[in-house]
Amino acid sequence: MVDAIFGDPRLAGVYDWLDPDRSDLAVYEQIVVDELGARSVLDIGCGTGTFALMLAARGLDVTAVDPAAASVAVARAKPGAEAVRWVVGVADASARPERAAAGVDVVTMTANVAQVFIDDLGWHATLVAARQALRPGGTLVFESRRPERRAWLEWTPEATRHVVDVPHEGAVEEWLEVTAVDGELVTFESPTVFHRDGTRIDSTSTLRFRSREAVESSIARAGLRLVDVRDAPDRPGREWVYLARRPA
Repeated sequence: MVDAIFGDPRLAGVYDWLDPDRSDLAVYEQIVVDELGARSVLDIGCGTGTFALMLAARGLDVTAVDPAAASVAVARAKPGAEAVRWVVGVADASARPERAAAGVDVVTMTANVAQVFIDDLGWHATLVAARQALRPGGTLVFESRRPERRAWLEWTPEATRHVVDVPHEGAVEEWLEVTAVDGELVTFESPTVFHRDGTRIDSTSTLRFRSREAVESSIARAGLRLVDVRDAPDRPGREWVYLARRPA
């Protein structure tokens, strides 16, 4: 199931306008390009393609996959999109880059991508797919929020409500509201209101806040070797950045 915020064409069309600050991706660009020296990347959960296009602009061979066709359509319409291979689907054999028969240098999952896999089977399958896409010695890079910080307490209408003037839509309003917390699972609504015609589109999302110990165990079960866990420099104390390598 694809959340409406990513899968509805009208919502996908305003996604970048409602969340324009993607300075968090500079951290991953530095890791992928400057630290790891990658030349080929598989970006899982690419959304509207911001990170994939950043990497392609640096000269990397990029394959970007996402199950939300509406988000990928937005990505394909952006300048420079022809340099990326876009795949609508999940991270499985069909998403393996054709131009990297021996595997890619790096697989990435930025933002909340790692947390949308709320069941263990889907999360394990994604990690295994990442390992299979990597060349021997290649690295998986992803982030996950630290559950002890309970970030969802800040997801209230009062704290998150904002209105943005979108060129092709006019004023668009959005906010977050948590509706359920069940152990590691946090469910929240993200309504979007288009003031021009009064349309309201609701989207429900659930994220899983796994502990660091659980994430590290899942990495090992997938046949990957954990090489580093670091505090996210752009959000210190709020999330961990994991680097895991496919054994050579």
